[in-house]
Amino acid sequence: MHLGNVFSALMGWLAVRSAGGRMVLRVEDLDPRTSDPALAATLIDDLAWLGLDWDEGPIYQHDRGDAYARALGSLDSRELLYPCFCTRRELHAASAPHASDGTYVYPGTCRCLSREERAARLAEDRPHGLRLLVPHAASPNALIRFEDEVYGPQSQDIVHEVGDILVQRSDGVVAYQLAVVVDDGDEGVSLVVRGRDLLASTARQIYLQRLLGFPQPRYLHVPMLVAPDGRRLSKRERDLDLGALRSRLPGPEPILGLLASVVRMAEPGEALGAAELIDRFSLEALRAHREDIVVDGEFLSYLDPERRR
Repeated sequence: MHLGNVFSALMGWLAVRSAGGRMVLRVEDLDPRTSDPALAATLIDDLAWLGLDWDEGPIYQHDRGDAYARALGSLDSRELLYPCFCTRRELHAASAPHASDGTYVYPGTCRCLSREERAARLAEDRPHGLRLLVPHAASPNALIRFEDEVYGPQSQDIVHEVGDILVQRSDGVVAYQLAVVVDDGDEGVSLVVRGRDLLASTARQIYLQRLLGFPQPRYLHVPMLVAPDGRRLSKRERDLDLGALRSRLPGPEPILGLLASVVRMAEPGEALGAAELIDRFSLEALRAHREDIVVDGEFLSYLDPERRR
């Protein structure tokens, strides 16, 4: 985990614990290119070291193929899916990224194929994914509205801002959007807490929830931790990952106190355990600090063992 992961995990854990809820630990390991049991074990160990415990799980997505297959079958039985033969390069060439999140609006290329054209491409055994039809532009279901607990009222026109939604990749891997909707529904998740970078995914997931008959959870998105140049933190910043921090800190308290302090749930320099922060969790504090958090030298100086002496 890096500090950005820790911040999102901490805010999610505090939101659940302060409300007396139950925490679900889900390991999203569908992609065989990046799935590694050893890395998942490291992440779970990091959470335990931080004191961010859980009540259910770990639940591994790679064990839930049957549930995803049932969801795809339900959508297909209503003729809501079609094969998509477009490559990533073709999609990027055909469509400009949507300004809000940099994702590409699907132009409907394969939706327009005739039955004969689809059959011919399938007979050639061409690699293809599966896409979900979004409503007609005139449909009242085309505009998805929801209230985010931190960022307030949201709306997205999924016809013009998203296009038909990929639900299964050409390598057979179920897409993130479908998997998390099925998982949230089956696991009874009523509150989703995650980074602001996933805010733009929410409307797609709500559309899927409606089609699959799942209740809509509450959504709470939190600010991102970013580098001074505005880049979001990533696992490439090895000096900011939890392995490096654990090697030079006596415990998790300085990290948790620092992350709580940037959203006014602790004082600068306070070192606090996770349980000590439960009563300090405040949605109002998060709403007052919606902007992303810049991780610079001054920020990191609070994790310097010499400074803490």
